[in-house]
Amino acid sequence: MGRKIRLGVLCGGRSAEHEVSVISARSMLEAIDKDKYELVMIGISKEGRWLSATDTQQLLASSQVHEDGLTPVALDYLGTRTLVAQQGDWQDQPLDVIFPLLHGPYGEDGTVQGLMELANVAYVGAGVVGSAVGMDKELMKRVFKAEGLPQVDYQVVRRSRWEKDRAGVHAEIEAALDYPVFVKPVNLGSSVGVSKARDSAELEQAIDEAAQYDYKIVVEAEASGCREVEVAILGNESPEASTTGEIVPGNDFYDYNAKYIDDNSDLIIPARISPATQEAVRELGIRAFQAVEAWGLARVDFFVRESDEAIFVNEINTMPGFTPISMYPKLWEASGVGYGELIDRLIQLGIERHEDKQKTKTAR
Repeated sequence: MGRKIRLGVLCGGRSAEHEVSVISARSMLEAIDKDKYELVMIGISKEGRWLSATDTQQLLASSQVHEDGLTPVALDYLGTRTLVAQQGDWQDQPLDVIFPLLHGPYGEDGTVQGLMELANVAYVGAGVVGSAVGMDKELMKRVFKAEGLPQVDYQVVRRSRWEKDRAGVHAEIEAALDYPVFVKPVNLGSSVGVSKARDSAELEQAIDEAAQYDYKIVVEAEASGCREVEVAILGNESPEASTTGEIVPGNDFYDYNAKYIDDNSDLIIPARISPATQEAVRELGIRAFQAVEAWGLARVDFFVRESDEAIFVNEINTMPGFTPISMYPKLWEASGVGYGELIDRLIQLGIERHEDKQKTKTAR
């Protein structure tokens, strides 16, 4: 047998989704084939400090680690396919590929992907462009509109304008959208900072909440009478779509507590929609994936109206939650691809994408 593939797993991160990332990495660590992969766990603290291997294991052991007790690691780019540490206990050897299991800003938004591009190291998932556009809900919606993908109506608010002209922003939103509306930070996931507003007072509270997490806030019309349907995408230039899944939230909507804490939501696979609509959702999922120029993996979320099965694209997540009970792995499991095989395929897709990029000249 050949040597093991040296796999770096990035987890944690400077994001409100830090804990979700740690849970995803913990799940991968338990399931991955250690006869095939040599793992290098790379943690990033909530303050953005890169951690030694020992402190990364501490981070994985508990997401409630006191960050001040962790040892920061200075990174240095050596001009080859590697990221190594100047101090700490990592081995000074090249990594074959990195799996950036980071969710949210400073991990899923193109920032870390840019670092890996500079280091010329293979990695799993979308590149700089796909990650950035997929994370920024305003840019994502503009791209979807340009591609003719159906969406609910929405408005985007800048925090700076909200702070100066609350009454004007209120008036514009209420002229464009009927209550209830959903208010979200533009650059965040896992429903962090998301609220449902049923009147003017709740709208003000919801925008204040979302503005804590981003300088842009999106206000969306409610998709009333709709099912929440999701599809998982896998591949590079010829992506495949999984079977569809449906979420029945246990709370008022599928918020952070419903996703990760309360365990009172139902996941139904396949979704309770007609075969023709299932196929249409799968096709739209691939189109959304290609529209933002994603690679490797993504989960695309939809609203499907119950009365006539009209479809609306909600958003794309280019690094979805990756625990065995997360929707992305569950959809592929229902489609015949188990958790371990899914990890293998994603790593191979990252390596293949990197090899293809090496054909591109960077100098004359």
